[in-house]
Amino acid sequence: MSTETPKFAFKLKTTDGMARRGEITTPHGTVQTPAFMPVGTQATVKAMYPEQVRELGAEVVLGNTYHLMLRPGAERVARLGGLHKFMNWPHTILTDSGGFQVMSLAQLRKLDEDGVRFQSHIDGQKYHLTPERSVEIQGLLGSDIQMQLDECIKLPSPPEEVRRAMELSLRWAERSRVQFEKMDGPSKGQGLYGIVQGGDVPELRVQSAERLREMPFEGFSVGGLAVGEPQEVMLRMLEVTTPVMPTDKPRYLMGVGTPDDLLESVARGIDQFDCVMPTRAGRHGLAYTRFGKVNLKNARHAEDHRPLDEESDCPATSTYSRAYLHHLVRAGEGLAGMLLTWNNLAYYQFLMKGMRDAIEAGTFEDFRLKTKADWAKGDIDAL
Repeated sequence: MSTETPKFAFKLKTTDGMARRGEITTPHGTVQTPAFMPVGTQATVKAMYPEQVRELGAEVVLGNTYHLMLRPGAERVARLGGLHKFMNWPHTILTDSGGFQVMSLAQLRKLDEDGVRFQSHIDGQKYHLTPERSVEIQGLLGSDIQMQLDECIKLPSPPEEVRRAMELSLRWAERSRVQFEKMDGPSKGQGLYGIVQGGDVPELRVQSAERLREMPFEGFSVGGLAVGEPQEVMLRMLEVTTPVMPTDKPRYLMGVGTPDDLLESVARGIDQFDCVMPTRAGRHGLAYTRFGKVNLKNARHAEDHRPLDEESDCPATSTYSRAYLHHLVRAGEGLAGMLLTWNNLAYYQFLMKGMRDAIEAGTFEDFRLKTKADWAKGDIDAL
């Protein structure tokens, strides 16, 4: 039996319009694309057991470099055998770079050409995150797919500010790649993705993508979207960006999004997604289903004996009544968040599998229209 580490690879199996059906190979397994990656910020997908997440069909989860840097610390995770062992997830892991926190924690950081200086939101301790240190942390964690450090800014922003952040991110991309090579990432079978920036300025998006594709990244991401702009702006940026991205490398839209965002972005050539939305919504009483969103806080569910969707394979969706879920939400019980998170992640995986099957069958547009029609029907009021 060969003990050689599997090399990072991407295979584009087929297309249907701009929608792509592919497969990513990493040292910890394969990932069928289009894929939604549940977010495991602090080495856990909130309110879920790792085994549950895998049983739903997820083949990759996301970990957060910034938060794991603060606690328990990358060096500690490395001493404990790496992130896969630490969180009991023997499958593919993607880690972000800390770039999103450059925006979300703007009040607690200082940024310059060298990197970002953070003051911990936990205990006030100071950290210096450079492109090199970000990649070093991700290497210590042992993630299969790693991200360059970039600067993510809110939209709308002045064009000159968008250009400045985009050009800084490109310089950081080069430094990140050099560090990744030093960490022997390619020989370990890992992949490093470059991140396209450029805000809502089409020519800057194209320029960023053109510059990045000259660098030897294993994959490419579209960053800096879903940060305040309307959906139509996000989709327009994808329409100008994905045609410039390499066809033989995976494409990852970071931090997106709603089920409709996923559906429309796959139609524009995106392969990978992550978002806290399904887990966060579940903890706040909101369920995603085949027939749209269901707010379990609403009193109309108080005597509704129906499950969320009796045809679902997920026990949380097909077994528990809406009346019971409503009771749990109103009572503030922890089980409410557990069951609704379970339901939401199950629906997201159901949606992604539906898209993969439709692309393979050449019926993606029919699938897209039917899915949107089902959402538009809405949930049926209890009798």
